[in-house]
Amino acid sequence: MNNYDEALEIIKREFREIKLLTEEHDLYDAIDRVIAEDITADIDLPPFDNSAVDGYAISYSNKNEWKIIGEVSAGNYQTYQLKPEDAVLITTGSKIPITTDTVIPIEDVEVDGSILRLKKNVIIEKGMNIRPKGNDLQKNQIAVQKFTKIDSKVISVLASCGIEKAKVFRKLQTAILATGDELIPVNEKPTEDKIRVSNIYSLYAAVKELNQSPISLGFIKDSKELLQQKIKEVLDTNVDLLITTGGVSVGKYDYLKEIFNEVGVVEKFWKVNIKPGKPIYFGVYSKNNSKKLVFGLPGNPVSSLVTFNIFIKPAIEYLYKLKTINSINAILNNDLKKKDGKRHFLRGILEQEGSEWKVISKFSQSSGNLVEMSKANCLIEIVEEKRNLSKGDNVKCILI
Repeated sequence: MNNYDEALEIIKREFREIKLLTEEHDLYDAIDRVIAEDITADIDLPPFDNSAVDGYAISYSNKNEWKIIGEVSAGNYQTYQLKPEDAVLITTGSKIPITTDTVIPIEDVEVDGSILRLKKNVIIEKGMNIRPKGNDLQKNQIAVQKFTKIDSKVISVLASCGIEKAKVFRKLQTAILATGDELIPVNEKPTEDKIRVSNIYSLYAAVKELNQSPISLGFIKDSKELLQQKIKEVLDTNVDLLITTGGVSVGKYDYLKEIFNEVGVVEKFWKVNIKPGKPIYFGVYSKNNSKKLVFGLPGNPVSSLVTFNIFIKPAIEYLYKLKTINSINAILNNDLKKKDGKRHFLRGILEQEGSEWKVISKFSQSSGNLVEMSKANCLIEIVEEKRNLSKGDNVKCILI
């Protein structure tokens, strides 16, 4: 049986083989997408010398008094030939007149009619408060690197480089299928031993949160014939990932592992030394030079979502080379018991207190307790060799 690190590396190795396709979108529609090419500047940024502050532009000298002869505002450039005794009012971002080399902040001067005077004890330096042409980026330099996620900071750079349509990587088409005789639709009231299907919703949301394309296939009963037919149909579509829940353990009606083998999915591993989520399955289906990755997650709602967060989420972020903060070290606020040699992922509530992060985990860790899972914002990771943890111990918390 693989340990967690080994299993995650196997998954990442297969993700490395995925051929990411590209598509173009208008800049507004490309938010949260990942750039598929290096973007170079088509002009110098800024495109001209400009003022970093509201103030007065002068030609530097030892003077402390000048005559105001005009003004320059952003987008309304006027040509001035300033003499050493002249000054012009200038606003932030405005182009610097060619005969000036210094901007005095407006708060450092006094104005008396058309006379500008330096306040007492204010010292000015040549070149102060001027942003030179090309100071941020020079023409033909890389402005945004490939595999950068487009957010509010990046999109402004793209716009400044004249990018109207962005070439981005296509989203992964991710099919989600739940299995089990016990499942009923959410609009029905459970009777006897039935439960409302929740896994397809939690996994759909988890895929959506990664800005990928989830496809809900609903749920299907524990019939080998029906399951095999459905799996074949899905693998013959253009999906990139297939995620199933339930049917991968060792029970009498756990058919999926056998079905995957029969339809041509090559098993990479089955079972990982973790809790919750031990009976996770991972395989690869290849046909006509295309590859689909197949995940069989446990049927328990909590186990299903935990295994998505510790295996599939980091693998997708790895594929798109996203630099995200996924974990935080925190101080444990209560004792925790761990008796076996598995790697545990316990639900916890992480909070910042002053300069320290603290985490508490005092609620149920049952694999079926969705309510407690909904309250958690992290998974406390306890490695195999660790046993009982004490209040005050330092622990790794995976953000969820």
